[in-house]
Amino acid sequence: MRKPVVDYREFRLSRLNEPRYSHLKLLAGWIAYFVLYFLTENLIPAESCHVIHCALDDAIPFCEGFLIPYCYWYFLIVYSLLSFMLYDVVSFKRLQIYIMITQGVAMLVYILWPSVQQLRPEAFARDNLLTRLMAFIYAFDTPTGVCPSLHVAYSMGIASVWGRARDAGMGKKLFMIASAVVISISTAFVKQHSVVDILAAVPLGLLAEYLVFGNTPLRRWIERT
Repeated sequence: MRKPVVDYREFRLSRLNEPRYSHLKLLAGWIAYFVLYFLTENLIPAESCHVIHCALDDAIPFCEGFLIPYCYWYFLIVYSLLSFMLYDVVSFKRLQIYIMITQGVAMLVYILWPSVQQLRPEAFARDNLLTRLMAFIYAFDTPTGVCPSLHVAYSMGIASVWGRARDAGMGKKLFMIASAVVISISTAFVKQHSVVDILAAVPLGLLAEYLVFGNTPLRRWIERT
């Protein structure tokens, strides 16, 4: 078992401003995101949204097997942030800021140019555990606020940060890249996103990539603090 680079057993909220714990303040970005997610999901009516669709969407069948990598994405976010928080604070800051950038820009787009997709099947051809779980996800996750896809943007960030992590082996780096690709594809096969949403996430990810890893003040701040 590797020894964490920071001893979080001594952490208290009163110590949040101490240099060894100050990076944890970045997690507040999730609070802002969930507030905005709730507002955009509940206050923007579907009839005021732009329908996202392309011909390729109609050629992609619904396949409940892709629900596994689609849901694996949630675990991957938590695992990556927790792993970096324990063993690589610089990578933790890179990934969390990357996520915050994509969250912020995407939410701004969802508000100024609301979107909706109408790709979900009216009925499932098969009745099994995966289709039942898919129906549950459909029930609480509305098909609005879809372009660009945060599933794809976050996955790009996870692959990028792991690819640069000093202590990660080549096998793990390749696995994270493959995971990002499969997760991105899965969003189309479970009919949670249009191919347009996937493609729109690429420039969003590249923006975050430049700000976090390019020759920018943000990169210098991440590496200095």
